[in-house]
Amino acid sequence: MPKRLQRDIEKIKKRVLSLGAMVEERIRMAIKAIETWDAGLAEEIIRRDYEIDELEIEVEEECLKILALHQPVAVDLRFLIATIKINSELERIGDEAVNIAHRVENISKRRKLDLSFDFGIMAEQAATMLRLSLDALVNLDLDLAFKVLTLDDDVDRMHREIYDRIKEVMSQNPDYVGYLINLYTMSRHLERVGDHSTNIAEEVIYLIEGEIIRHRVKQEALQAGESGKK
Repeated sequence: MPKRLQRDIEKIKKRVLSLGAMVEERIRMAIKAIETWDAGLAEEIIRRDYEIDELEIEVEEECLKILALHQPVAVDLRFLIATIKINSELERIGDEAVNIAHRVENISKRRKLDLSFDFGIMAEQAATMLRLSLDALVNLDLDLAFKVLTLDDDVDRMHREIYDRIKEVMSQNPDYVGYLINLYTMSRHLERVGDHSTNIAEEVIYLIEGEIIRHRVKQEALQAGESGKK
């Protein structure tokens, strides 16, 4: 690898890791906002979203510049393709933190309902998926990337359970429909954090193995379901 190309790629790696750390911080802030119903913290998340957007654009522009100037091949080309996609997923996770913050702002002035579910477990699972996907990227750890894929099922299950519970509570508390819709939407945003983290893990697998597995997991799940019916 030419020294100039190597230096540019190392610079990209550092910027992506900086973006990942920033996004992980915002998700942690969003989780705290959920736990405390802190409208001030939610407002800070919204106000600072531009930082993630600007860094995401910088990373994409640097990747495109390397592609144009160096015309990399093989592993280097795969790294840049995966990085562009991971960069986009990280920015979307940042958007989910902002979306959660908006929901907290909307419901922070309402009296809390006594509900039989806690967002904490689901939020921590989604945050864990993000952390593990970034660790897999840093260490190029294939096992860790596949672990992220398995954790996504738990987040999906918790999201469905919250949806069912909110429907039940909504029928008993018609005056709180808007409040409950905000809670459901918050659950949806947490579930999307898990989805984006899964996408990052899949790109790490592509980076390591050169294999696109984006639809393979779904196909295997469908095949397993069909086998179980026989």
